[in-house]
Amino acid sequence: MRRESDGAVLQQEASNCLQPVILDVSDAEGVAAAIGKIAAVAGGAGLAGLVNNAGVSFAGPLEFLPVEDLRQQLEVNVIGQLTVTQACLPLLRVGRGRILMMSSVSGLIASPFLGPYTASKFALEALSDALRVELRPWGISVILVEPGVIATPIWEKSLTVADERIARMPEEARIYYGEAIERVRSFARHSENNGLPAEAVSRVVAEALSASRPRARYLVGPPAIQLVRLLRLVPTPLRDWLVARRLGWGKNNFKTY
Repeated sequence: MRRESDGAVLQQEASNCLQPVILDVSDAEGVAAAIGKIAAVAGGAGLAGLVNNAGVSFAGPLEFLPVEDLRQQLEVNVIGQLTVTQACLPLLRVGRGRILMMSSVSGLIASPFLGPYTASKFALEALSDALRVELRPWGISVILVEPGVIATPIWEKSLTVADERIARMPEEARIYYGEAIERVRSFARHSENNGLPAEAVSRVVAEALSASRPRARYLVGPPAIQLVRLLRLVPTPLRDWLVARRLGWGKNNFKTY
């Protein structure tokens, strides 16, 4: 984790069975130092598993998205995941461990106004598919966990970040996209309050770490499974219409200034 206070809470809740390590996945030197501490504890046993769970979410219309925001999104959600994986692979080889990538249903279905986040999850899916074959000779499984809507604080954090960035966008952004942004904001608040509990994901993670023959992908939650199956069956124009209709967003929403 990035804050020592979070580590102290986890230690207390787990009766000191956990040993927290400070880690920022976007800091390559910090990653190396953290994995060095883990290697000292693991000794000759290596690692049984790595769960790449770090992530941030940026939202907003791509037309006005600062490119630096996209870089930061990919730095944490994609490059940071690979940085940690590379650092852990020597230990994973020794322990014949496995790698879990925390993806999302957004890695299978791109959502408007969540372009940076969905791009990062699509990229993570691609890296994982490639890595799974590359590591096959060593028996290191690479597993994608793809949750649907989960009730976690990331929604509120994302709203705060999005509001700050949208406030810095030109007036045209609010004229063109203000209505859709409000709908996305309402959806995020609904998701925070009505999504699946985080325990639903942790149970799947535990299963993927312990199964004798883990699957390559684990979709989490019936709504996510149903949505992916539906959108894979329909042609792209119909898929786009369904997504736009959910947002109340279509040709009649065109704005000028």
